[in-house]
Amino acid sequence: MFSKILIANRGEIACRVIKTARRMGIKTVAVYSDADRDALHVEMADEAIHIGPAAAAESYLIAEKIIAACKETGAEAVHPGYGFLSERASFPEALAKEGIVFIGPNPRAIKAMGDKIESKKFANDAKVSTVPGYLGVIDTPDQAVGIAEEIGYPVMIKASAGGGGKGMRIAWNADEVRDGYVRSKSEAASSFGDDRVFVEKFIENPRHIEIQVLGDKHGNVIYLGERECSIQRRNQKVIEEAPSPLLDEATRRAMGEQAVALAKAVDYDSAGTVEFVAGQDKSFFFLEMNTRLQVEHPVTELITGVDLVEQMIRVAAGEKVAIVQDEVTLTGWAVESRIYAEDPYRNFLPSIGRLVRYRPPEEGVADGLTIRNDTGVVEGSEISMYYDPMIAKLITHAPTRDVAIDGMSEALDAFYVDGIQHNVPFLTALMNHPRWRSGQLATSFIDDEYPDGFAPAEPDDAAKGLLGAVALSMGALNRERLDHLTGRLRAHSGAVREDWVVKVDSTYLPIRLAAGYPGTPIEIDVAMNGGPIVSVESDWAPGDHMWSGSVGGRAVTVQVRPVLGGYRLDWQGYSVIAKVMSPRIAELDQLMPEKVPADTSKMLLCPMPGLVVSIAVAEGQEVKAGEQLAIVEAMKMENVLRAERDCVVSAIKAAAGDSLAVDAVIMEFE
Repeated sequence: MFSKILIANRGEIACRVIKTARRMGIKTVAVYSDADRDALHVEMADEAIHIGPAAAAESYLIAEKIIAACKETGAEAVHPGYGFLSERASFPEALAKEGIVFIGPNPRAIKAMGDKIESKKFANDAKVSTVPGYLGVIDTPDQAVGIAEEIGYPVMIKASAGGGGKGMRIAWNADEVRDGYVRSKSEAASSFGDDRVFVEKFIENPRHIEIQVLGDKHGNVIYLGERECSIQRRNQKVIEEAPSPLLDEATRRAMGEQAVALAKAVDYDSAGTVEFVAGQDKSFFFLEMNTRLQVEHPVTELITGVDLVEQMIRVAAGEKVAIVQDEVTLTGWAVESRIYAEDPYRNFLPSIGRLVRYRPPEEGVADGLTIRNDTGVVEGSEISMYYDPMIAKLITHAPTRDVAIDGMSEALDAFYVDGIQHNVPFLTALMNHPRWRSGQLATSFIDDEYPDGFAPAEPDDAAKGLLGAVALSMGALNRERLDHLTGRLRAHSGAVREDWVVKVDSTYLPIRLAAGYPGTPIEIDVAMNGGPIVSVESDWAPGDHMWSGSVGGRAVTVQVRPVLGGYRLDWQGYSVIAKVMSPRIAELDQLMPEKVPADTSKMLLCPMPGLVVSIAVAEGQEVKAGEQLAIVEAMKMENVLRAERDCVVSAIKAAAGDSLAVDAVIMEFE
């Protein structure tokens, strides 16, 4: 076994590998760029080596710098994590020349499976079911159109070296093929240094199901069940689960045996994933093979009890896979939510900045529910524009799917992040979506259910009442404390006010404090809108960011953020402003004029911090609705900004190459 390994990665996956290595008694070496000098993985590792500037192309993607760090520290092996150098066959070849072990598959398997075009040819030869398509390299937009019309619309244009949703476009007609071809090639070149693209049939209403395989250097390969990753946005996974609610045992076995056959054909000798696109009728087609550890590997670990990182390390050291196929059992259900630094209310555009608050839910096992949080950040960490915007992966495991989902919903309520925008409200809303809970999934789920983008759910009367009760418990406690501060001119000495009004967004809720005294811990009875009396209990104290307790016997965890005159409360995907008032103040409040936001309808605003790639129009030009106006790049993704209506460009305020802040004016219209 190795005594020291180097992790050629950053963020949560580097931290994840370090945890397993530490448990195995193996020392670890971290590498870091200028942007990651104070990162968590640097602090966790036994040693850390600086490898260059912030840009990945000048640091994490330079194999020579990784090898030099190995030589400097005496690391005997390298774990690549995912992304960066993990699927470049030249990297393990270079390591081998220096006598350093690659903790991953052999270069031949990476070459055969890592290239999407070559892997499909290989799968065809190995008699694996594949999606119809053109497997050659496409040189022009017109050629792409010709191929698409021969296959039949819709088609998927994909980067051969792609991954993570980059370099992928769905096209429904010739114009979309031409535009998608150009965009896919551009993204592929900037993200992977390889602009080759191919075209395949897009299976409508498909599901994304993948099989985890594990092989060793002795010819053994097993599969560890499946994961369903159908909840995707822009071809990037958002929620994953294991097992899949679609598959039966026979289909699982058929997919697993095909995956193993493909892996054995290339002498696969590490952890890897064979991805399939599946129809609602349980038909399935080979999509690609990822010759590395997947982001979503924790759900497989939790249902099988197999530490995939440990197995990768042991296999790389020459050991056999620890279990045989008959010993693989799937126990319970696991769900993973990816916490991203992106704004769900602005079409999920990336958000960068410092984590002013980062308080994840407590990890561990309680009442049969496991909560796990894989992360590479701590409070105070910075989300950089140079890398993937994932903050953490929150995973729950329980005996059944419903309990795992309920546990995830509650854990997301307790996941407190401030300083940047994040997708926790969206994830919480998904957990309570009836279609998700029923398991009726497809990769088009988010587009189907949120065609106009995500907006905060409007709370119903019951939710408003619950949040109103929570707000009253905090507001009354705060008022009572303020009234009795030392030095107050006139502290009240009478009974605590019984009648209150809580304004929840624009709704005024009369609430009566029926019993109890606003103190710590909170133990009061309230009646809302003349309704029945309910008990409200919590150990919340002024200044706490989380209200945890019960309302009417229901366990509730609400995130609390102070705003002028009240609180912003986030719970179960709802986000409301709650203000606690006396009845007279509530009467006066209803007479206050409403503040109307400034009119920006005649401006194109930059939707995220990013780099202007190009401006497609000129001053004085007439544009039609849907016409391209500009392209802004953020997090290595090109975002095309289009006209929402017919108009005339009156002024252009930005140029290609400009770095803009969010809401910066790009152009104005007449």
